[in-house]
Amino acid sequence: MPRLVKCGLIQTSMACASSEPLAVIREANVAKTVGFVEQAAAAGVQILCMQEIFTGPYFCAEQNPRWFDAVERIPDGPTTQLMQELARRHRMVIVVPLYEEDTTGVYYNTAAVIDADGRYLGKYRKNHIPHCAPGFWEKFYFRPGNLGYPVFDTAYSRIGVYICYDRHFPEGARALGLAGAEIVFNPSATVAGLSEYLWKLEQPAHAVANAYFVGAINRVGTEAPWNIGEFYGQSYFCDPRGQFLAVGSRDRSELVTAELDLERIREVRNVWAFYRDRRPDSYGALIAP
Repeated sequence: MPRLVKCGLIQTSMACASSEPLAVIREANVAKTVGFVEQAAAAGVQILCMQEIFTGPYFCAEQNPRWFDAVERIPDGPTTQLMQELARRHRMVIVVPLYEEDTTGVYYNTAAVIDADGRYLGKYRKNHIPHCAPGFWEKFYFRPGNLGYPVFDTAYSRIGVYICYDRHFPEGARALGLAGAEIVFNPSATVAGLSEYLWKLEQPAHAVANAYFVGAINRVGTEAPWNIGEFYGQSYFCDPRGQFLAVGSRDRSELVTAELDLERIREVRNVWAFYRDRRPDSYGALIAP
């Protein structure tokens, strides 16, 4: 029998100029996203995820201590608490990507996971931190994650989170599959250019190799004053065969939805027995420094 779960992804452009006070930036972007949360609720979405650090611009395009004040606590910060209220009201699981303050001066690129009854289930901290041109200076802002690759038992599915640059590393994607993830969400901020062709290649490959669903989210538009490139949207869901179920536009703020049949995971794993045929005893070189 089908096990159907309706899922949603929110991709947006910036709601205001990055020169505005940080409190104004957060308020404007959260308000814009909440509008799509309400749209998702009306559409019957059960699991929802928004883009990487959705409360502001992709400020990693510069190295400026100003943005250290954009952090907030998880789960005690205002955005997580607001999303807990929305999750409870709409019986919706919500994945909330934020710039997290652990202690003063120790900050992470993080996603909080909230269950459909509003309970905070835990968080994933981005493990792989880039520092490269044309403007991905993330090591200035984020410490590498230290929570491993958790999988969260939600009301509707077992879900994992991988954040943006993580997607270039198959090891964590495998760890999520081995831990029982049925859906992996990858909130991102990626621009047109060198790696755009990988956007629809790598993550469907993870879905196939691990026989789970993937929801990939990218923001849209260009962000001044940095203008490092076009955030090209095209958020999507793909299934355990790597087939696209829904793809967003390149340039519009919108909600992307798809109905996922989780029974497909069993079907695919019974055909392609990748987990049965793994040879972890032969993979020692993978963890060599």
